[in-house]
Amino acid sequence: MKINRHWLSQASRVPSPNYDERPIKGAMSLLVIHCISLPPEQFGGDYIDQLFCNRLNPDEHPYFKEIHQLRVSSHLLIKRGGEAVQYVPFNKRAWHAGVSEYRGQEKCNDFSIGIELEGSESQPYTAEQYQQLIAVTKVLIDHYPNLSVQHIVRHSDISPGRKTDPGETFDWEGFLSAIR
Repeated sequence: MKINRHWLSQASRVPSPNYDERPIKGAMSLLVIHCISLPPEQFGGDYIDQLFCNRLNPDEHPYFKEIHQLRVSSHLLIKRGGEAVQYVPFNKRAWHAGVSEYRGQEKCNDFSIGIELEGSESQPYTAEQYQQLIAVTKVLIDHYPNLSVQHIVRHSDISPGRKTDPGETFDWEGFLSAIR
């Protein structure tokens, strides 16, 4: 696995329009782990792609009426089977963290890379997802000198009270041990 021109070699590409330039080039110094399922608690399909590409049909599920107008994206999604999908090049600012703060610095999108796990806070993640997340994390740390194990957080860490993902079912200690 390699990164070539800020794209992961072993990821499918589904380019999202929901990104822009980072205020400071090369500022990638934080990795944020998220989770998402669309509809909630359901896996599979391409609804996440549709959301991140502004094509989610509000008539396909009642929950979609609440979120179809959001303009969000993550850099990368890791599906239940371990497949990776990249939406935004790592050197660009994906719109994944929202209102956030890390060690006194606000607007975490400015300096972070966001990875979504297809999942929910109430269901365990798969072994394939952990394997892929570990491999991707190691490649990102090797490729971007400002990233390190000490600067990996859960979405809930940078948006407390607003976000709770990836949730208690995520094996945080096991993940961190595997990348050290």
